[in-house]
Amino acid sequence: MLRSHLRPMLGRDPAEDERAGSGLEIFYDLVFVVAFSVAGVQLADYLAEGKVETAVMGYLLATFASLWAWINFAWFASAFDTDDWLYRILTMVQMVGVAIIAIGIPDVFTSIEHHEHVDLVVVIIGYMVMRVGMIAQWLRAALQAPAYRRSALTYAGMTTLAQIGWVVVAIVPTGLWATLAAILVCMAVELLGPAIAELRVGRTPWHPGHIAERYATLMVITLGEGVVGTVVVLQSLIARTGWSAETIVLGLTAMGVTFAMWWLYFLLPSGQVLGSRPEKCFGFGYASMPLYMACAAVGGGLHVIALWVEHEVHISDGAVLACLAVPLAVFTLGLIAMHAYLSGYRRPERLMTVAAVLPIPAAALALAAGAPLPAAVVVVCLTPVLPVVVAEVCTV
Repeated sequence: MLRSHLRPMLGRDPAEDERAGSGLEIFYDLVFVVAFSVAGVQLADYLAEGKVETAVMGYLLATFASLWAWINFAWFASAFDTDDWLYRILTMVQMVGVAIIAIGIPDVFTSIEHHEHVDLVVVIIGYMVMRVGMIAQWLRAALQAPAYRRSALTYAGMTTLAQIGWVVVAIVPTGLWATLAAILVCMAVELLGPAIAELRVGRTPWHPGHIAERYATLMVITLGEGVVGTVVVLQSLIARTGWSAETIVLGLTAMGVTFAMWWLYFLLPSGQVLGSRPEKCFGFGYASMPLYMACAAVGGGLHVIALWVEHEVHISDGAVLACLAVPLAVFTLGLIAMHAYLSGYRRPERLMTVAAVLPIPAAALALAAGAPLPAAVVVVCLTPVLPVVVAEVCTV
């Protein structure tokens, strides 16, 4: 009988050797990247129209919902993964929630554009489906793992409280800014839950190496999604007009900058530091969120540049360049700051910061002096490249 295959959810060994992400976890990541992709396309389309406020607000709301649910699942799985049939079904429920979120993302952008009550109904339904699945997992852990019962109940209780707030946000017809304020309150409750559970009640048995690998896997998939989106746009353009210098430059630049972003990320000593300094887990876990948002937004920026090649943007060349430069700077400088946080602020980080900052004003000056946009894009894409060079040279 199926019941005989259930395993007690007692908690994993945080010192377990060779702990790697499961096939289910990787499948789970792929579904989340679909939501990132939809949000990135919406971001690019609205930026290309010059609707910056709508683009940024909609993108941040959409990606927060997906990222926060992913982070909660990743840390829970690191501590309590049983991989039995009940665990798999509850994980599938969360994956269905992600798909619902992806469906509702365009409505969020549209409602913000018209300065209406932010239409989060579909997104919140999807988010609540995910969180109900997560609450069930925490309640199961509370039932079967006496050593972690109080922490598990704290997680379940705070998550439930936040869901009540999200329902109010979805159904009460407030204006744009009042809705955004209520959203910030709900976000604060969500972020506070793990801090209370882990720091005030008791640490769950998460595995440092496993957590580091899970974050790295999602980063790789997010980077790949940006390349895929750019390639799809280029394929459409080449099919209509054939090859051109712009398409070649964009294709090579997209691959080059993505590779540099990957290289820079994997300089992080996250697994080793989390193992020896577990108190840094919240800084690492929470501060990684803007890194993923910026990473996916770089793909959106590349998409905007592809739209520029197709003559489908209604903004200046400088604004087109900013669509890539801003998220690339956030990603690169954020990673350097994370590196300094994990390993201690030393001279290499200072040099990496300077190297990361230099390409952006250089590209802006080149564009102002009459250089073609593709040339300025190439310069901007040196933002993650130069810190990698500095880091590798300083470690020789």
